[in-house]
Amino acid sequence: MRSYLYVSLILLIIFGSIGGYLTKRYLEFSKLDFSPPAVTVAVDRAVIDFWSQRLNAVGTINAVRGIELKSETAGEISEIYFDSGDAVSAGQPLVRLYDEVEQAVRNNRLANLQLAKVFFDRDKSLLENKSIPQSQFDQSTANKESAVAKLSEIEAILTRKVISAPFAGVIGLRQIDLGDYLSLGDVIANLQDLTQLEIDFSIPSRYRASLKTGLTLDVTVDAFPGRIYKAKVSAIDSRIDVSTRTILIRARFDEAQGLMPGMFGSLELDLGQTQELVTLPETAVTYSVQGNVVYFLKEEKDILTAFPRVVEVGPARDGKVAILSGVTKDELIVTAGQNKLYRGAKVRPDNLSGFK
Repeated sequence: MRSYLYVSLILLIIFGSIGGYLTKRYLEFSKLDFSPPAVTVAVDRAVIDFWSQRLNAVGTINAVRGIELKSETAGEISEIYFDSGDAVSAGQPLVRLYDEVEQAVRNNRLANLQLAKVFFDRDKSLLENKSIPQSQFDQSTANKESAVAKLSEIEAILTRKVISAPFAGVIGLRQIDLGDYLSLGDVIANLQDLTQLEIDFSIPSRYRASLKTGLTLDVTVDAFPGRIYKAKVSAIDSRIDVSTRTILIRARFDEAQGLMPGMFGSLELDLGQTQELVTLPETAVTYSVQGNVVYFLKEEKDILTAFPRVVEVGPARDGKVAILSGVTKDELIVTAGQNKLYRGAKVRPDNLSGFK
């Protein structure tokens, strides 16, 4: 019996020692930090910027003066004075139609007018001497006026036999050849004044109160990437498009070298007003199925922890983006390294001294 007690006591001492040792080791391990190490990221503070309010749109470029040159009468082409792509001056003849018959009629009517003037001058002198009745002089006056009218009529017809450039510009592709017969209204070519171009575009009608002539805009076209053309609003439509609820605006280019009518232009209209906006570097915004996301930092006991937040973004400008909702001024936001983050991740800013 006594031996049994001795054995039990020894076993108790052994197991007690083992338990004490394990407890000590457990307490030592429990004090160790097995959480993932802090992730190094770039951080910046949200700031308030004052940006001019701008609208983006797409428009079509047109010539201030651009027309289709058309025949004003019928006839066969006898002469062509231009070719495709020619620069022409105002009033320069371009096409002449056969006009021999009209010229003969004009010569006949010119002779009739000259004869009518002779009778008019003679009868005027005779009337002053009371050698003829008033009725005879009245008839001479009527004959002269009729001859003038008939001559003017044929000269107007002859004028329409010559198609001239109404203004200086550049001729497009020629649509006619020598000997072609033109009917009234047939197109011979188009004429564009490339020195004066404008762009038409539409914006939502809710911005009508901010619109006025003289507002400036920047225009870019695919044909000249990186080049910015300056323009000013010259006219605003007097009605709203009921189908789109937009208003049509026209702006004239200050300089339009290289541009052509029919080109599409992407534009940014400066409404001349400033907005107070929360802004961040564009790199701060990432994209997920939930929408635009930023990682903001929460500080507890000198530990920075990252949490994702869905935000509403506005326009971007000069490497910065406006945050319309979801971020307030001075919040710490991760601007690089978001791909290494997850909800609740500990972070270490690579520029920590700037955020104490």
